[in-house]
Parts: sequence; structure tokens; C-alpha cells
Amino acid sequence: MPTEKIQFEGVDGHLLSARIEAPPGPRPHTWALFAHCFTCTKNIRAAVDISKALAGRGVGVLRFDFTGLGESEGDFADTNFSSNVEDLVAAGRFMANELGAGPSILVGHSLGGAAVLQAAASLPAVRAVTTIGAPADPEHVLRHVEASAEEIEERGMAEVRIGGRPFNIKKQFLDDLRAQHVEEVVSGLDAALLFMHSPVDEIVGVDNAARLYRMAKHPKSFVSLDGADHLLADSADSAYVATVLAAWASRYVDLRDGPADIDELREADRAVTRTGKGTFHTDIAIRRHVLVADEPASVGGADAGPTPYDYLIAGLGACTSMTLQMYAGRKEWPLEEARVSLKHRRIHAKDCENCEEDPRLDVIDREIELVGPLDEEQRARLMEIADRCPVHRTLDAGVRVDTTEKG
Repeated sequence: MPTEKIQFEGVDGHLLSARIEAPPGPRPHTWALFAHCFTCTKNIRAAVDISKALAGRGVGVLRFDFTGLGESEGDFADTNFSSNVEDLVAAGRFMANELGAGPSILVGHSLGGAAVLQAAASLPAVRAVTTIGAPADPEHVLRHVEASAEEIEERGMAEVRIGGRPFNIKKQFLDDLRAQHVEEVVSGLDAALLFMHSPVDEIVGVDNAARLYRMAKHPKSFVSLDGADHLLADSADSAYVATVLAAWASRYVDLRDGPADIDELREADRAVTRTGKGTFHTDIAIRRHVLVADEPASVGGADAGPTPYDYLIAGLGACTSMTLQMYAGRKEWPLEEARVSLKHRRIHAKDCENCEEDPRLDVIDREIELVGPLDEEQRARLMEIADRCPVHRTLDAGVRVDTTEKG
């Protein structure tokens, strides 16, 4: 599933810009919420890489720009650490209402790590919290504004350059940082905690992870990000974080693919589908396999999966290529690969040249590519065999559908 761009309302009513990363196929029932580093955005490489890697492991991820940063509305000067925490809680509630499940995993990078520790208690679905290079106290951020602290105190606001960019910092921002009680919050969390930190982090020293670890109660874990910088600029470090995070979180949350209640659909000898009210999104259970069907946005769907006709022609294509390989294998012919491309279309009666002989208006265009050093006679024979695949024969003969209501 491609990255989806969305907006939701933050704590002050501003629209916050967000991205959703979700695994292909059925809607995930496990979601993570990612909080970016101080003055960063949702598009910093670490946030993107970790979100995509988690989606590849079956976890949906929402990452967003805090108020006044990136593409989100609002003025950064009017925000503080507490408002960032409240934006996280607003994001979690949006996920519960619009995505069908609140976040069970929180991930925070740098000051975002301190923020997710604060937000966790206000998000009831949270079972696991991970921080990456997080300070043990939000007041650590004051180091970034140390040169302007006196001016901020006297004038109430000053322009500060952070990461080469100018930001207006107000006195209320500093006062809010000083008012935080981290140890009380961390020691009271009812969630599994994972602290990830680089021993060579020059922005937030690794001693911060040691302090956080001492504050927390079990279950708690620490992972050293040996050699990584604070921003995880190397994608290999981000990938490692995602791999370890997913493996660790699997002890505390269910990372199975598909909706949480998909098991109730399963029947040993049947394919079972379910479409909810007011949507085309359809869950499909076939033995242990979970699929999803939908319709394109052009007809009112969300394009979350193939359409029913897509599955129909895919079944024909799969049967065709399997049959070709089975036949070639039996004959010991050098068929390396059979590729089948299909398209379903409807033709009107007025466009049908032989409608009296063949009244069907549904047409499947099938193209077959035979890969391998086959001679012309072998190729011709395989093209004949393609029409003998069981699904082709079923479609050609027609199917009777017996329908009953399940009591």
C-alpha cells in the first residue's frame, strides 16, 4: 500500500499533516504512532525508514508534523513540550476513530521519545513504548537555546538557530520544559519499555538512556545502537532499529497480518468474505491466508485491495501458469517461467460481431509469455495446453451458483 497523506485536528484546532504507512493487503490491526525529533518533521529519514520497515512487518504506522512544523498549521513559537504531548494524544484518538484501532506501539525519536513517554498514559491501547536517542529530561533541550536563554527570559522571546534554521522560542516554552516530572511519569507507566541509544551520540549522551532505564519498572529493555549518530542518518541504522523494535514488540502486541477478528471468519473448506456497512473494503479468509478486496476510488472505494474481478482473472492466470509448468515439467521441456497477463472488460452487444453464436459480453484478454529455450513446436503445444487449465474450463463451461442463507 503506498504512503497515504492525511490531516487531523491537533489540540489547538490546527490541521496537522500526517502520513500513514501500512502493509499491503488487509487493514492491519496493530498500529504504531511515531513522534519525530525536536524541530524535525515527519519526513526526516529515520522516521520514513523506520515507518516503512515496520509496515513491511505488518504494522501500520502514523507519523505527523507537530504544530508549527513541516506541513502542519500553527506557529511553532506558540507550542511547547506539553502541547506536543497533547498533539500525540490527539493523533492516537484520530487513529482509534478513523483507522479502527488506537496505537498499541509508540515510537519516539529524541525529544519525541520524551513526548511518547508522557503521552503513553493517556492512550489506553498502548502496550509497548520505544525511545530512540531520547533525553532523560525534556529540559535537556535547553542546551540548544543556552546562548539565547537570557534574552528569552528578559524579552519573553528570541530567535534561535537550531540545525541551521531559525525558530522563535518563547519564555513559556522554557517554563514548560522545567515543569516536567519525568521520573514520576516513566515509573508509573503500565507498558513495556525499550530504550535504544547510541553510545557515540553527541547530541543526547547515552547516559540519558541509563537514567531512563533506572526510572522504569519491568518489563524494560535497552539496545545499544553502536556506531549510529543521533539522527540515524545511515539507513542501515534505521533498518536495524525497525527490525529489533518489531521483534521486541511481538512479545507484547499481536503482529499477525489482518484484522484482529479475522479468525472468526475462517472455515476449513471454504473461502469466506466480509464487507462492512458503508464500505467496499472486504476481508477474505481462505484457510490460513488473509486477503482484502476493494473497489477503486473512482467508484467510491479506497483501492485497499484488488477488485472481485481482479481476483477472478488472477485465478485464471495462476491456474494457467501452473498448468503450463506442470505440463512442461512432465515433458522435461526447458520452460523457465510462464508469465500470464490478463484484463477483464465488457463489450456491448452492438460491438459483438458474433453475438448470435456467443452471447457473452464479458471478455478476458489473456497474453502468455513463455520464457526459456523452447522450440516452435513446444511453444505451440503449450499455447494449446493453456486452454486446458481447470479454471479456464470452468469459466468456459459456465458455473451454477447455489445460494442459501446461513442460519
